[in-house]
Amino acid sequence: MDQAELSEIVSGIPIPAFLIAGNARVQTMNTAANALFGAEVQGRHYVTALRQPAILRAIEEALRTRSRTTGHYTVSGDVSDQRFRVTAAPLGPDAVSGILVCLEDITPLYEAGQMRRDFVANVSHELRTPLTALMGFIDTLQGPARDDAAARARFLGVMAREAGRMNRLVGDLLSLSRVEFSERQKPEDRIKLSDVLRASRAMLAPEAGQDAVHLDLGAGEGQSDIVLGEADQLRQVFNNLIENALKYGGAESPVEVRLSLTDQDPYLRSPAVRVDVRDHGPGIAAHHIPRLTERFYRVDEHRSRELGGTGLGLAIVKHIVQRHRGRLAITSEPGAGACFSVIIPTAGAAPRS
Repeated sequence: MDQAELSEIVSGIPIPAFLIAGNARVQTMNTAANALFGAEVQGRHYVTALRQPAILRAIEEALRTRSRTTGHYTVSGDVSDQRFRVTAAPLGPDAVSGILVCLEDITPLYEAGQMRRDFVANVSHELRTPLTALMGFIDTLQGPARDDAAARARFLGVMAREAGRMNRLVGDLLSLSRVEFSERQKPEDRIKLSDVLRASRAMLAPEAGQDAVHLDLGAGEGQSDIVLGEADQLRQVFNNLIENALKYGGAESPVEVRLSLTDQDPYLRSPAVRVDVRDHGPGIAAHHIPRLTERFYRVDEHRSRELGGTGLGLAIVKHIVQRHRGRLAITSEPGAGACFSVIIPTAGAAPRS
């Protein structure tokens, strides 16, 4: 096979790839490899050109064993690292025709694995505290406080609170799992968002008070606020956002919920219904906002736990909004409250391209 044919084959490989000739020089590289290593590598001896121990080990092992070998190579970046699986395969049983080296980007797989590990660690951490408290109080009630009625009543109250916390956590985990499972299934029911908002306010009124939520439907109420959705999930979104606003807003300060319409949302590129849930609390610093929808991320961990938060509510909201082909926008400034906006295409909107 001549140089032109080899170059054509390597250039057709969709991942970074290069060929080391029998004279140990980099004979040809595809565009992706040029972008990763630089075009000046071509034509040089692979040891002096690459200078990457992980890649060199794979090449030398392939030359030594005359068989395909693999390794791992990491490129350090300013924000995150990029990880590659290196494969070095001899061309022919004696490798005299050269070594083909390919680098497969496995960063998404690594990040998915890290997310699973972090998730298990977070769940374990969240459950360990209430479980430890329950076990401690049970031991006390079975021992020193066996006949102490006052201590028993106090401990049982704490145990009920910790058990409720675990129950909320398990419930949110199951809810998040169901939402993620159905995220690719586009809902098809026609839902009036104004009716969903009324239902959410009515559900929270007994606990928060009749005047705690100011609902402004404006000109949005009517046939134009209909979206394709799942009513239960949409109620969960607004129950969560309004409840959070009530918890973290200023004392005696009402939560404002406003429904409006837009003829052309710039991100969805279609007509949409927008619901803003605004509180007048202490606000959120800018560096926290991009991470608010991460699982178990809390701005104030201690306060969140005191208020019964599991750290999963906004993650659930994000996935439900994504399932409805919409978007969640968060704006806030310290001392000026926060606004959580849900924007969903109207039922007659054309799908995004």
